[in-house]
Amino acid sequence: MSAATRSTPRKVAVVGVALSDCGRVDEATPYALHAQAARRALADSGLGRDVIDGIASAGLGTLAPIEVAEYLGLTPRWVDSTSVGGATWEVMAAHAAEAIAAGRAEAVLLVYGSTARADIKARRRTSNLSFGARGPLQFEVPYGHSLIAKYAMAARRHMHEYGTTLEQLASVAVQARANAAANPDAMFRDPITVDDVLAGPMIADPFTKLHCCIRSDGGCAVLLAAEEYVRDSAATPVWVLGTGEHVSHTTMSEWDDFTVSPAAVSGRLAFGRAGVTPDDIDIAEIYDAFTYMTLVTLEDLGFCGKGEGGAFVEKGRLLRTGDLPTNTDGGGLSAQHPGMRGLFLLVEAVRQLRGEAGEGRQVRRADGSAPELAVASGTGGWFCSSGTVVLGR
Repeated sequence: MSAATRSTPRKVAVVGVALSDCGRVDEATPYALHAQAARRALADSGLGRDVIDGIASAGLGTLAPIEVAEYLGLTPRWVDSTSVGGATWEVMAAHAAEAIAAGRAEAVLLVYGSTARADIKARRRTSNLSFGARGPLQFEVPYGHSLIAKYAMAARRHMHEYGTTLEQLASVAVQARANAAANPDAMFRDPITVDDVLAGPMIADPFTKLHCCIRSDGGCAVLLAAEEYVRDSAATPVWVLGTGEHVSHTTMSEWDDFTVSPAAVSGRLAFGRAGVTPDDIDIAEIYDAFTYMTLVTLEDLGFCGKGEGGAFVEKGRLLRTGDLPTNTDGGGLSAQHPGMRGLFLLVEAVRQLRGEAGEGRQVRRADGSAPELAVASGTGGWFCSSGTVVLGR
């Protein structure tokens, strides 16, 4: 039976991951960072580039991912350019895994690169306050409702509904920085305290500067392949066990409940398809453009009850040595955030599951072994979209 008519789904594994140069990268183009990350991920896999017949990319060029594929010298027969903000990469991973399982592709490269920080420093672009003023957004833009203001308003609602405190939100940033301390690829590694977070300049009430993600340059790549290629791979395979995706709204007026994110749906789907529960998960990699994102996503994925996120995060549970090591590289709050960070979550999850995170920051189970199960959950827009992927070794 040919791959095109395959009736039995194949297992799908992540066989290669890599970061490009990250942090402050002043002398590279976004295309160069794509290429650097792709080469490194392919080298990590030990496979030849001829196995790649699919590519997924978004955020660069007029005809992404065609321009990226051409730059990389690839002519894929399967492509995905889904763009749903920070959740893009988990959604793309889901699409790629489904295509490989069905035999429509053999190996799919997910690749991203951005010089968001360098472009602003060099005045090649300016920061933007909104996603535009056309379509449904035209009814919100006149009121100055910027991207960060939408997250801030949602955080305020959670505080009002459940008594969540600024100190609890600040503890998310403190723990992310503590995790970043042992990560040589993290942009900021010096320790911070809750008082440091609270005393920072106000950006959008209740968020001070350290409640917000950093702006960096950087890229990364993930190579997914059918199970037949695992035996030829140089890396320990990490299997895609279950995925889920969900979108909820564009305008804030259509968001039913500011305290519930679309991860409540994507997480349930991913865990159900993987045949696991939140209690089985060893590590979590969660999109954290703002501290509130981490807190509410943990609730919606089922790691604690709705409204219990504040108490859950303040007890050090997110630390590498905590009950649920979360954003073990330092996350977007401290490690790197060059734009759509979702692909970085998958890279870090894979490295931890392989036991390759490095001295001083590798998570270990009680018996000293590397983690067995991880969840990566990306968020896009202002909680407009979510993609969740469960990975296991």
